[in-house]
Formats: sequence, C-alpha cells, structure tokens
Amino acid sequence: MSFVNYEQQGPVAILTINRPEALNALNSQVLSDLDQAISQVEAADDVLAVILTGAGRSFVAGADISEMVNFSAIDGKRFGLHGGNVFLRLENLSKPVIAAINGFALGGGCELAMACDIRLASEKAKFGQPEVGLGITPGFGGTQRLPRIVGVSKAMELILTAKVIGAAEAKEIGLVSQVYTPDELMDKAMELAHAICANAPIAVQESKRCIRMGVQTDISTGSAFEAEAFGVTCGTQDKNEGMSAFLEKRAEKHFQNQ
Repeated sequence: MSFVNYEQQGPVAILTINRPEALNALNSQVLSDLDQAISQVEAADDVLAVILTGAGRSFVAGADISEMVNFSAIDGKRFGLHGGNVFLRLENLSKPVIAAINGFALGGGCELAMACDIRLASEKAKFGQPEVGLGITPGFGGTQRLPRIVGVSKAMELILTAKVIGAAEAKEIGLVSQVYTPDELMDKAMELAHAICANAPIAVQESKRCIRMGVQTDISTGSAFEAEAFGVTCGTQDKNEGMSAFLEKRAEKHFQNQ
C-alpha cells in the first residue's frame, strides 16, 4: 500500500493515510490502498479495534481535485462509486473504527471521518463539505451521513454554504465526541481503543452491527436485530466468563472471542 500505513499495537490496528505532500487528498490509489487495508484488518483475528488518522498536519483535506478536474459525468459517477463503496466497507467493518482527526477533514475527508464509528478531534481540526463551491456535490456519502449525524437543518446549512467549522463547533453539533490538544489526540484514541478491547469482542461487534443496521430502519426491525444479537452473544463462552466474573466479584476477565 503506497498511501496507507498499517501498524498493529497489540489488539489495535492503526491506519494512517500517508500522502502528506497533498494533505492526504484522496485519489483513486489512496482509495484502493484503504480498501486493501480494510481487508487486512477484517482478516486479522487478533485486531479488535482500529484507529484511522492522517500523516502530517491533515487528516484528509478532501478528494484530489487535480484528478477530478477533467472528469466527465461517467468518470465522476465511477469515482463516486469507488469512494462510496470503500467508505461503506469501513462503516460496515466488524471491528470498531475510531477516527483521530488531526487536521483538515474537508470534503472526502469529512466523509471518511463520518464513515468511522467514533470521531475524536484535535483542537486544530477543521471540518466541512465545500463541494458546492467547486461546482459539484459531496460524492462519498456526505449528503447521507451528515444529516444522520447532525440533523437535516444543520447538514443543509453546512453543505449548501460550503462552510468550514472548527473542532469546538464540530463537538457542539455532535459531529465529533471529544476534542483534545494535538499532543493528546493519539494517546486518547489509543486509550479509547483499549477500553473497547477490554470487553467481549463478539458482544462489541454485535452491538456495532445492531447500531449500524438500526439507524437505517424502523425501531421494530431494529429491535428484531437486537434480539437476534442478544441471542448470539448468550451462546458464547465470553458471556459465561463475563457473567461469572460479575457474580464472583472478580475484576479480571478472560475473554477469548468465542
């Protein structure tokens, strides 16, 4: 992978978009590399959580305008489907994904962050969907995920004005959950990842699946998903371990992902 670094620290995989000379702008190769990294994470049984970040002073500054400038309508649709499909794979990855947003998260970068499960930001982070100022629409899910995260009215405001906001406002509207100093960001992301990894992996993955599926459907259907997941986890060895530890007042737990 030329533009995505893959590192594993214990049960946590760290994916770093590594194209700092272009502020990590997303071109076709970056998207393909990210797709490959997602496959690598999914295949690694010992990876229980993921942190996604960017090299240098940017998370992802957007899609690569130098690649898009000569796109025809067909080229644009093909590029949108490529990025959109990669982001859907990230969103539907069984392992939880934490975005550690260290700088610019504009356009495709904001869309990439929104495809992650939890978003943490540096105080220096900037967010926005500036596409209409370039004569295009968001193409990697921005018109779909942003209203689901911040509400329709705020999403309309941000997308239709091409406004860029800072980390504090992003937290205020619920686009990110926490804001840290630049020096704290990765440590806090790792701390959160390890807090997730301390729990029963199957239960974590089933909970993520229920949330992701539930927000796309009505509450009755979502409740059915949840009942199915609850049944699945009740049949695991980790459920026996977790409940035994509770009844025995034992802090230490030995989850086996089984």
